[in-house]
Amino acid sequence: MNFESVIGLEIHSQLCTESKIFCGCSTAFGAAPNSHVCPVCLGLPGALPVLNEKAVEYAVRAGLALGCSIQGKSIFARKNYFYPDLPKGYQISQYEDPIATNGLVEYVVDGVVRKVRITRVHMEEDAGKSLHSGFTDSTQKTYVDFNRSGVPLIEIVTEPDLREPTEATGFFQCLRNVLLAIGVNDGNMEEGSLRCDANISVRPEGDTELGVKVEIKNLNSFRFLERALRYEIDRQIKIVTQGTKVDQET
Repeated sequence: MNFESVIGLEIHSQLCTESKIFCGCSTAFGAAPNSHVCPVCLGLPGALPVLNEKAVEYAVRAGLALGCSIQGKSIFARKNYFYPDLPKGYQISQYEDPIATNGLVEYVVDGVVRKVRITRVHMEEDAGKSLHSGFTDSTQKTYVDFNRSGVPLIEIVTEPDLREPTEATGFFQCLRNVLLAIGVNDGNMEEGSLRCDANISVRPEGDTELGVKVEIKNLNSFRFLERALRYEIDRQIKIVTQGTKVDQET
C-alpha cells in the first residue's frame, strides 16, 4: 500500500518593531538577560497593556502580501497555559477574530507552480525563553530570560495543502522572502525571529479523510524542517502498516 503525507504549517514571525507589542521595552536581540523588561511584559499586577500601532500596521501589511482579507474587527484573547517562560500564566493572542483570513500563496517547486491556502494571520505576543544549558548547574536548574516576552508576533496558519517535505520547505522559503521583501521580519532564523511548527499526518493514496496529525514545534531552519518531516512521515507509515494507530501529540 502506498501512502501520501498531508502537511500544514504554522509560521511564527517576529515583527520588526523597535518596541514590544504592549509596552515600550526594546525588542533588540542579544541584550543581557532580563534587561529589556518592565511591569507590563513581566505581567505584574496592575500593569496595563497598550497596543503598538506599528505592529498592527506590519500585521496588515503581511496579510495583504499573502492575499488575505483584512478584518474590520479583530479581538485579542487569553491563551492560558502554565510554563516558566510565560510570566502572566497566559499569552495575549487572537483566536476567534484574527486580523486577516483566507489568503493564497503561489510558489514554484521543481518547476511546478504550487498553491497553498492561508487560513489566518493573527497577532500575538512572544513568550520568554527557557535556558536549559550553558550554566554550571544546568543539570539541576532551568534559567529564564524574559527579554523576548512581549515581542510582537504574527502567526501564519496554512491549510493542509502540502504533500511532500520539499513542498513544505519551498513554501517556507517563499514565505520568508515575502516577509523580508515587505520589511516586517528580519529573516534571522538562528536568532528565532522566524520559526515554524509543522502538522503532519499520513493516509493511503486515494483517501480523502485526514489521518491523525502530529505537531513538530519550533523548527528554525529549512533543513531541519525537511529532515523532521521525512522522519515523522516514515515513523507514521511504519505505525500504520503494523496495524496500530498514530497518537495525536506534539
